[in-house]
Amino acid sequence: METSVGTEFLNYHHLRYFWTVAKEGSFRRASEKLRVSQPSMCTQIKVLEASLGEALFRPSGRSLELTEFGQLIHGYAEEIFTLGSEILRATKQAPCVRALRLHVGIVDSFPKLMSYEILRPVLDHQPPVRLTCHEGKLADLVSQLSTHRIDVVLSDESVSPGSAGKVFNHLLGSSEITFCAMPGLARSLKGRFPKNLDDAPALLPTQNCSLRRDLEKWFQAAGIQPRVVAEFEDAGLTKIVATSGSGFIAVPTVVVSEAIERYGFVPIGRTKEVETQFYAITAERRFTHPAILAITRNLKSAKRKPKP
Repeated sequence: METSVGTEFLNYHHLRYFWTVAKEGSFRRASEKLRVSQPSMCTQIKVLEASLGEALFRPSGRSLELTEFGQLIHGYAEEIFTLGSEILRATKQAPCVRALRLHVGIVDSFPKLMSYEILRPVLDHQPPVRLTCHEGKLADLVSQLSTHRIDVVLSDESVSPGSAGKVFNHLLGSSEITFCAMPGLARSLKGRFPKNLDDAPALLPTQNCSLRRDLEKWFQAAGIQPRVVAEFEDAGLTKIVATSGSGFIAVPTVVVSEAIERYGFVPIGRTKEVETQFYAITAERRFTHPAILAITRNLKSAKRKPKP
């Protein structure tokens, strides 16, 4: 069915022509691959551009280059035709071996070691689950959640009610904070905790992170003022930079032993007065995806285990 301006239908043949041209980089190579004449392909893509209301390509020397709008549409086309290929593969498999899919959004500031601990049951799930992780800002990920492009978002802060449509916050757990540093820096810090953090170089979350705001309140209450060397939205990058000894970091105590083993940090103090919370944000009130249910069962089991 042909599309025209103002209709709500999309011609997927035209979209496939566009997608193939974008992948091949020229009308000639795309027409050879699809066995469609080049003039016909050019015409069909012009019809697609007219239906969408913007140009998809611009000339770049002897090749074609996607416009900014074209890049956006190409991302959607990539998802559509990848899923189409998976549908064909799935129909050739027995029902018992078809993989479930789980798309997880992970907020930049969410501790990567915690992400792994939470998602580990998915990797061992039977029947198998194909896990895809997307990282980004909370608002962007929740927007994708609302349009069902993502199944769940892992975040270290909740979404305000009514701020992002119909989504629900599920508290997975919380953890106090342990301050860590490389051994050389730790030995140079003077005094007992928390005074040893006063004027000490610090690698902290950015101001828009809830953990940063909580840390600032605690620093003020404790009468200390660390020297902020750098700020990060990405908790994983913070740890990597900290291995240079350029500053201390705040790590959720629940994953501090693994952080120490993996990066070589030493703990320099711990406080129960600052907590970081972990949320699963979904578009449904109750969990229904088998993999998400496995995650919650694992977390409940971990809470019941006696502490050593």
